Amino acid sequence: MSALVSTAASDDALGAQLAAELGAMARPNVALAPLTTYRVGGEALALAAPASIDDLARIAEVARRHRLPTMVVGRGSNMLVADSGFHGIAYTLNAMGEHIDIHGTTVIVSGGSALPVVARRVSAAGLTGFEWAVGVPGSIGGAVRMNAGGHGSDMAACLTRVHLFDVRIGQHGWVPVERLGLRFRASDVADHQVVIEAELHLRPGDPAASEAAIAEIVRWRREHQPGGQNCGSVFVNPIPGELAAAQLIDGLGLRGRRVGGAYVSEKHANFIQAGDGATAADVRALIEEIRGIVAAERGIVLRSEVRLVGFDDADSTDVGSGVAL
Repeated sequence: MSALVSTAASDDALGAQLAAELGAMARPNVALAPLTTYRVGGEALALAAPASIDDLARIAEVARRHRLPTMVVGRGSNMLVADSGFHGIAYTLNAMGEHIDIHGTTVIVSGGSALPVVARRVSAAGLTGFEWAVGVPGSIGGAVRMNAGGHGSDMAACLTRVHLFDVRIGQHGWVPVERLGLRFRASDVADHQVVIEAELHLRPGDPAASEAAIAEIVRWRREHQPGGQNCGSVFVNPIPGELAAAQLIDGLGLRGRRVGGAYVSEKHANFIQAGDGATAADVRALIEEIRGIVAAERGIVLRSEVRLVGFDDADSTDVGSGVAL
């Protein structure tokens, strides 16, 4: 038996054991590609769907016993999973339900809620300040972790506190925004911490005006950004509002640049598409090639927004070691 076959068999056995210990909420050896917008990459040892805090605590206990990493999978819109997969326990928040509770100008929203849905719901309720989120295909939890934003605003502008669960220690609690380390497209929220809920503070607004703003954002994105298999913008703008990553990449003639099945979009130079036959390795190689060219030609090291999962080297995103509960 080759080492590769032996490893695969070992992973299958471990996945089955993890699923047995986690019970009905988990399945062994599940492909993660369909859960991401890139739609490439390998399997997780197990994929769980906790329905409660107690279920999350159970995942934490099993992960600690086996000394395995864990990872929450939101909408998969900024995630690239290695072709070899994720040697750990992945989980979604789908079974915990989605809620958007509006109390005056305060909104409590579940971490798994889709940003476009939240944007439309609060705008229809007469609140303004979250219209920008209609064009971001991610979850509230992912948006907190990356301090997502666009069209002149971001999560930091309206977030007041979050309910975090730390899978490493099996504890949870509310954390004020001041302790999250929010910065441009990053925070101190780590892989082992999951946003169960977030509290937003918005402003009274006019539903008709908000609807018009949302329609304009949707129109702009359809006109300027490509569809297909991508994760949205790959690189963080080096100087927000002054120098865009797309401007640098386009200026170096890199539109259409290709590695295997991955290529730089002709429509937007900061988008990398996973075309026919693309692998996660292709996408990753193209990310690093573009970063290297920009550094060599312009002296700027681009920071990636992409969450790298299962790759041997360090993640290229700027995330912290965790927020103290």
